[in-house]
Amino acid sequence: MLLRLAPLALVAGLCLTGPASAADYAIDTKGQHAAVNFRINHLGFSWLTGRFDRFSGTFSYDDKAPETSKVAVEIETASVSSNHAERDKHLRSPDFLDVEKFPKATFVSKSVTPAGDGKAKIVGDLTLRGVTKEVVIDAAYVGGGPDPWGSTRAGFTGTTKIALADFGIPKDLGPGSKEVELTLDVEGIQK
Repeated sequence: MLLRLAPLALVAGLCLTGPASAADYAIDTKGQHAAVNFRINHLGFSWLTGRFDRFSGTFSYDDKAPETSKVAVEIETASVSSNHAERDKHLRSPDFLDVEKFPKATFVSKSVTPAGDGKAKIVGDLTLRGVTKEVVIDAAYVGGGPDPWGSTRAGFTGTTKIALADFGIPKDLGPGSKEVELTLDVEGIQK
């Protein structure tokens, strides 16, 4: 029911402002300054939320040529967490993520189109449950520059929606729960 891309995560919003020149970044999962979160409507009554706890990735960003930016994220699907052990067990089952058969989900960007005001559209391939589909992440630059520990960082946020059926998720959760909304927040440390 999720994916993410990731982030996931993906993300890396790569937009129009940021560090002074082209640079490569590793997503800061060691300090956990990144998140791949999701939400899906529950019976039309509320939102069920969750996240993926383990993922990794990189992005490159050039504020002078943001359209050349790239992002790649890998998510461990078994790390799904919705703050409910029995539900998480079900999410890991063949009804949803089938983590035994598909332990990883990935996102690899194909293009970045600046949209003005620090925003961009990131088009890329999301692979989940062995199915690869093109998705679009609406991304935005959050901030960047030197950190207190002598490194340079850049941060982005992004959102997208995916349809469960597009990725072969067989569980039908009802008419209001056909899509999962993903929110991807990443902070990268320059390599």
